[in-house]
Amino acid sequence: MNSDTSWERGIISFADRKVSVVRYGLPAIQVLLFIGVVIAGVGPLLWLLKSGVSTSQDILRGPMQLWPSGIQPQNIPDAWNRVQIGAYLGNTAFIAIGSMISTLFVCTTGAFVLSILRPKWGPVLTGAVLATLFLPGVISLVPLYMTVLKMPVLGVSLQNTFWAVWLPSAASAFNLLVIKRYFDSIPRELIEAARIDGASNIRLFTALILPLSKPIVGVVALLTVIGSWKDYLWPLLVLPDPRLQPISVALPRVAKTTEISLQMSALFLAVLIPVVLFLVFQKQFLRGVGMAGGIKE
Repeated sequence: MNSDTSWERGIISFADRKVSVVRYGLPAIQVLLFIGVVIAGVGPLLWLLKSGVSTSQDILRGPMQLWPSGIQPQNIPDAWNRVQIGAYLGNTAFIAIGSMISTLFVCTTGAFVLSILRPKWGPVLTGAVLATLFLPGVISLVPLYMTVLKMPVLGVSLQNTFWAVWLPSAASAFNLLVIKRYFDSIPRELIEAARIDGASNIRLFTALILPLSKPIVGVVALLTVIGSWKDYLWPLLVLPDPRLQPISVALPRVAKTTEISLQMSALFLAVLIPVVLFLVFQKQFLRGVGMAGGIKE
């Protein structure tokens, strides 16, 4: 495909780009759009950092000023010690890691059954899982909460335990279907060859399917960690004990007795970790999303 044809397929044709207004105005618009995206993406984080090292008087007097008149770098260690941000971040990390492990275990094994083993009732179960995506989450909130308060058959309460957060997170229909679609794209020839070599279902799952599915597993793991990190309503309901609460639940509670500068420092620490996670694993995330969207012909 030559350059002229590619230009004609765009919004602005090759002939339009020869016009002076378009030729000089388009780069300017692109630069402005890029600056706007950078401000929208990085601006809130920089504002949190600026507010986190400002005095409470500066924040209240001029919340949108670009540079604080007084810098208090000790706000961040004070937020860590006095507001006990370290303990809440530890709870959040523990909840996020547990949610990730439970989600990956349930969704990968479920997708393996539906996509690779393909039982007779598989299409019915897949349709049932897909149907749950059309139900608003608020509909299942009360039944799920009642189940956590008293588990059927077992008769025990999971309230004020991390299992109350991990188990509902594992039952993610979206993640299961995404992984199933990726498993569907794996060539059946590889699976049949492994079976001819005598591989059992467990061996097939651990030695062939999972190694080939690292991109999508990484995407689901990252999305689960970030989603669990910012979740508020469900941990608020099932973890009323302040010693077990994640930072998303603890911050609104401690805000009543904490000065605003320490609140901003705590918010900055809470937001920084998921941002760093995404920046570190962005290549794997984008590659996994791209590969998950492909369909094996």
